[in-house]
Amino acid sequence: KLLGYRSVRLALVILFLLPWIWSFAPALDKVYGLVLTSMWQMPALSLLTVMQFILPLLVGMTAAELLGAEVSAGTLAPLLLRPLERYKALGAKYVVALLYPLVLLSVLLLSSLLGGFAGGTGFGEGGFIGLGFLEPLQALGQIVRSYFIAGATLAPIAALALMFSVIYMNTAAAALATIATLNILRLLVVFPWLEGWLLTSYLDAYVGTPATLLKALVILLLYTVAIMAVGLYIFEKKDL
Repeated sequence: KLLGYRSVRLALVILFLLPWIWSFAPALDKVYGLVLTSMWQMPALSLLTVMQFILPLLVGMTAAELLGAEVSAGTLAPLLLRPLERYKALGAKYVVALLYPLVLLSVLLLSSLLGGFAGGTGFGEGGFIGLGFLEPLQALGQIVRSYFIAGATLAPIAALALMFSVIYMNTAAAALATIATLNILRLLVVFPWLEGWLLTSYLDAYVGTPATLLKALVILLLYTVAIMAVGLYIFEKKDL
């Protein structure tokens, strides 16, 4: 059912094609000063270029559509007339929303490896240039680890979009509210005491050190659980 959504098909096409743009870009060195010498740099570069805006947008659009599509099709009310608790119906959608970023990241990783170059630099604190030469399996391990962490950073965004979908019962409104919220959170970095608690401060957690990573994952988990709890509460109380 998920693959039937236009937003999902669009996201899969975008994430599959993007690495190939980097692979064949003739002026990558001239414009960005990047010289790609390893296939393991391509997944890192692809992740760095989509995590700040493109992936949050794609995840927010689809997560909002999970409930919004039911409302627009008129299938939500009949679904809830069955002997099914509301929290189970919304909980199932939360599970799909939280797993969806991993689906997108898997496509991005596969396409990046296919469009990459032979070699073996990894993806650590040095960003896409890595920390030097690694064995291929070590490099792959770094890449997969970073992609899983990126999935964790997108989980609260998916939960946020679904929560707004519960509030507005409209896909477009929920998606716009999600993007607006993320942009507002980015602006709040002008308050230094608040920066460490902002969701948007951890969209690049996949390049963090082990010391900062634990804090990032804890905060992301708290965001995800809190947002899901609010969404479930509103859905239970909402007059449908």
